[in-house]
Amino acid sequence: QAQLVESGGGLVQAGGSLRLSCVASGRTFSSYGMGWFRQGPGKEREFVAALSRSGRFPYYADSAKGRFTISGDNAKNTVYLQMNSLKPEDTAVYKCAATARSYPTTQVYEYDYWGQGTQVTVSS
Repeated sequence: QAQLVESGGGLVQAGGSLRLSCVASGRTFSSYGMGWFRQGPGKEREFVAALSRSGRFPYYADSAKGRFTISGDNAKNTVYLQMNSLKPEDTAVYKCAATARSYPTTQVYEYDYWGQGTQVTVSS
C-alpha cells in the first residue's frame, strides 16, 4: 500500500503561483505513476496532470497546459505540481493519486491510492 500526503495549498491572488507537494510512503515511489486531480465547490473531480511511472512522460488537462508543471523526485518520494498564472477558476481541493499503471492516465478509476487533499483558493 501507499500513503500520500499533500501540502502547499493556500490563498493566492489571481496571477500568482503555488507549488503543491505530495509525499508518498509505504512502497517504492518509482513503482507508481502519479496524478493530480481537483474538485471545486459543487463540481466533479477533475483531472489536472499526470506523470508516467518512469517520470519521463507528463500529461496535462487543457486547463493546465502552459501554466502547470508536474514533476517527480524519486529520492524524496515526492511529486510536485507547480502552478503559475493562477485563475479564480483554479480554486479547488487538489488531490494527488498513485496508479500502478505505467502510463499517465487521466481516469479516476485507474488510480489506486489517494491523498486527503490540499485547498487552493485563488482570489480575483
